[in-house]
Amino acid sequence: MGDITRFAPSPTGYLHLGHAASALFAAQNAGASGRFLLRIEDIDQTRCRPEFITAIYDDLAWLGLHWEQPVRIQSAHFSDYQSVLDRLSERGLLYPCFCTRKEIQAEIARIGNAPHGPDGALYPGTCRHLGAQERHDRMEAGESYALRLDMGQAIKQAGRRLYWHDRAAGRQLAVPEIFGDVVLARKDTPTSYHVSVTHDDHLQGISLVTRGEDLFFASHLHRLLQELLGYDVPEYHHHKLLIGPDGKRFAKRDKSETLQSMRDAGMSIEDVLARIGPLS
Repeated sequence: MGDITRFAPSPTGYLHLGHAASALFAAQNAGASGRFLLRIEDIDQTRCRPEFITAIYDDLAWLGLHWEQPVRIQSAHFSDYQSVLDRLSERGLLYPCFCTRKEIQAEIARIGNAPHGPDGALYPGTCRHLGAQERHDRMEAGESYALRLDMGQAIKQAGRRLYWHDRAAGRQLAVPEIFGDVVLARKDTPTSYHVSVTHDDHLQGISLVTRGEDLFFASHLHRLLQELLGYDVPEYHHHKLLIGPDGKRFAKRDKSETLQSMRDAGMSIEDVLARIGPLS
């Protein structure tokens, strides 16, 4: 049996060469005897647009890719992710954080030598020690908040050392504490990438997660969530990111050259493959 892989873009813009490489890499690793799935990760309802979903389908079809139906659209499954959060909350692993970004930055500056993780300085745990009544009252009053994972308690409940396997880097010891008390949801965004992707990879039976090396560290946190939730642990392969002529990796925010513009300019699939180079 081949692997079950997936390509899971967010429809916040048009796909570029980096996306093409990632999708082709996932399909290649599924092979003829495996399964290649497409998932639309549109949990950010302020930035995702339906026209970008349509463009994703068109671009991938142009690349000659085929995927199973139906496509999982994450925004149609917010109740699933709420159930995951409820399970974690019932175990005392989540707490509401009412701190603004400005307040967090001020507290980090006051501490001085704050520990850092992949996303910068770690949250100092200001709201972790609030009493249950104060938390309830502030939420009932309509204050904005984020739901954070109590990392210390989560690691304690996991109860053992956790590992995951990367096909390029080998066996990895999970060190999720590098994220500190990470945000898993917000009042106005009912899930996070970490929750939704971990749940969906398990639900869809993904056996090999292929994604860019910029998400390598996220696997440490996802391994912890898998343990807490009793989820299967897939293998991982973090591929290298494509670099443009300017030496920077392709990104939507930089308005990188899109597959749509290449197609409109009359470029062939062979042209695209030549620009991507070997998939690894």
